[in-house]
Amino acid sequence: MRDTNRVWLLAQRPDGRPDAECFEFVERDVPDPDRDEVLVRTLYMSVDPYMRGRMRDAESYADPWEVGEPMQAGVVGEIVASNHPRWEEGDVVTGNLQWADYAVAGGHELTRVDPDVAPVSTALGVLGMPGRTAYFGLLDVGEPTPGDTVVVSGAAGAVGSVVGQIAKEAGCRVVGVAGAEEKVDWLTDELGFDAAINYEDEDVHGALREAAPDGVDVYFDNVGGPVTDAVFRELNVRSRVVVCGQIALYNATEVPTGPRKLTQLIQKRARVEGVLVSDYADRFAEATDRLGRWVNDGTVQYRETTTDGLENAPDAFLGLFDGVNVGKQVVKVADRE
Repeated sequence: MRDTNRVWLLAQRPDGRPDAECFEFVERDVPDPDRDEVLVRTLYMSVDPYMRGRMRDAESYADPWEVGEPMQAGVVGEIVASNHPRWEEGDVVTGNLQWADYAVAGGHELTRVDPDVAPVSTALGVLGMPGRTAYFGLLDVGEPTPGDTVVVSGAAGAVGSVVGQIAKEAGCRVVGVAGAEEKVDWLTDELGFDAAINYEDEDVHGALREAAPDGVDVYFDNVGGPVTDAVFRELNVRSRVVVCGQIALYNATEVPTGPRKLTQLIQKRARVEGVLVSDYADRFAEATDRLGRWVNDGTVQYRETTTDGLENAPDAFLGLFDGVNVGKQVVKVADRE
């Protein structure tokens, strides 16, 4: 164990896009677990776009972080001290902990991770919150049927890449939208997407009409903004729009007036519904089990972008807004002992 515990604090709330000044790195004593608590040593830590909302002092589906307090994240870690009857030293667990080397958690707040199923980092990605979001968002909200055309924005991210592969398994034509040729090539050459559009270099609407000549039956939206405006023009009658993320707007100091495209939903009788994975907590085991089988048989492939070192966690987070990650962005903090 380290002699001290390194912790990232929220130093200030950002005005627009966050920068390094929003974070403060401090050293504190390693905490001691009380009764029914455990001490977890962080192995991998997740950074996700939704965290931008927690930096605001505004009501949302996730409570805002307080200035001067530790930031929180999905963590995979190893228990190094236990005062809980369920957990032993050496158990690998996942939970919502801190941007830190060590964190104390109640035993009921943690979920066991089986290192024999897949690399433990996948509990933060394809077998964790992003994978489950893709699973429930597409299957329960998007309701794809064989022959549907499914369009996914942010398709090379942790959620979007899984959405597209599940849609292919469901017998759909899948079109992904991403922001780099490397990502477009990954989607079509390795993940089996039928087509992919690079929004940086292509006219999204024109390219979409070629890639989806029969229109769009399901749109899984991770980005919002101009990409979503383009897709709305091609929605079919009785189409379904799954609103998962709006990263194109997360750093806006003034949200653009809208929504401006709702008149198109009248003609198309389309349904638009947001998805929060926490609504499906009682079915997490179902999703993790099925995704695990798909990963093991090759139906679902994944990629992780790994940043080494807790000290580099803010850089990994800020890079999300430049789209530098392919697949799930994680921070590696330590190796298992």
